[in-house]
Amino acid sequence: MLMLAFRNLFRHGFRTLLTLSVVIFGVVGLILSGGFIEDVFVQLREATIHSQLGHIQIFKDGYTKLGRREPYRYLIDPPDVLLEMVHGRSDIKRSMLRLNFAGLANNGKADLPIVGDGIEPDKEAALGSFLKIIEGERLKDADANGILLGKGVARSLHVAPGATLTILANTPDGAMNSLEFTVVGVFQSFSKDYDDRAVRIPLSAAQELLTTTGVHSLVIELNATEATDAVAATLRGQINRGMFEVKTWFELADFYQKTVDVYRQQFGVLQIIILIMVVLSVANSVNMAIHERIGEFGTLMSLGNRRQLVFRLVLIENMILGFVGSCIGVLAGVLLAWAISKVGIPMPPPPNADVGYIARIQLVPQIVAIAFAVGWSATIIAALLPARRASRLEIVDALRANL
Repeated sequence: MLMLAFRNLFRHGFRTLLTLSVVIFGVVGLILSGGFIEDVFVQLREATIHSQLGHIQIFKDGYTKLGRREPYRYLIDPPDVLLEMVHGRSDIKRSMLRLNFAGLANNGKADLPIVGDGIEPDKEAALGSFLKIIEGERLKDADANGILLGKGVARSLHVAPGATLTILANTPDGAMNSLEFTVVGVFQSFSKDYDDRAVRIPLSAAQELLTTTGVHSLVIELNATEATDAVAATLRGQINRGMFEVKTWFELADFYQKTVDVYRQQFGVLQIIILIMVVLSVANSVNMAIHERIGEFGTLMSLGNRRQLVFRLVLIENMILGFVGSCIGVLAGVLLAWAISKVGIPMPPPPNADVGYIARIQLVPQIVAIAFAVGWSATIIAALLPARRASRLEIVDALRANL
């Protein structure tokens, strides 16, 4: 029967080519659209990690829930216990301390509410590969009184590199303290809201401003993003549960989670649409073929062949078509994804950002497998009803079609 099915496909070359084209188009569409969406996830993930969050952060227990309201209650002082925990681990690329604060930035004429980070500049510069310096230069360890401003902060205060800026902040004791800084650069991240309020100063300067020796977090950069969950689980096993909490970048990036949920739902709808499109198109092609082959089926059944043979014959023909079409579709989709990725797709800025990016097509084995399965299963599903209809033809009526 398999050989007979093969011969039938070659006998009706145009319809075979038409059905193959539909399957190939559907599979290629799924691979390209799925790879494009996956690239959005990858680029947003890396931008989130390498501009703000790192892969893992360790805080004093309760900071992520209440730390914004009572930041000084959750200072880690001294932070040596955290540094000892991660020291010498081969899966950790680097670790750095941060001290967060809120205050006012004054340019001598106006005040602007800001949120600040006291950072270790050289380490943060290595982590922040997605943090673009649009004016001046990066903050360095040698810049004891240097300050790095978000794009929105610099525009609001009308300051540029070389200008002086005064930062006022509350100390843990409730007093006001101020320090004068020299602007060394202006940065732009993927988040416009962050750039409109954020400043960065050396950790030592932040501790002097707040009159503390503590920090709020230890930020960890790993050698591979894929190891995040495993390393976080190990660290959670090492820490005192009532003293510290370990958070991955994914747990801290609420915007990323919501974006992924929206895009995955959209891709799910797209998969259903393509499945329906392939099913309807293939069903139409199979119905045309069966209408033209009524006499052939009548002859088969008049020679003593059972109706189940006709059903299986039509089904096997379309299983072969679906398999071949899906294979060609996978090959074409992979080649197209590779070619498009070589060139890149210029994209406008995403929501909450004003920086465009170059999109590519990610080749994800799971997406390729789903595309293959959708193409093949849609072809089989489309053939079920026409095959059943062909097997139920009355032999006398079917034979008349030969006249």
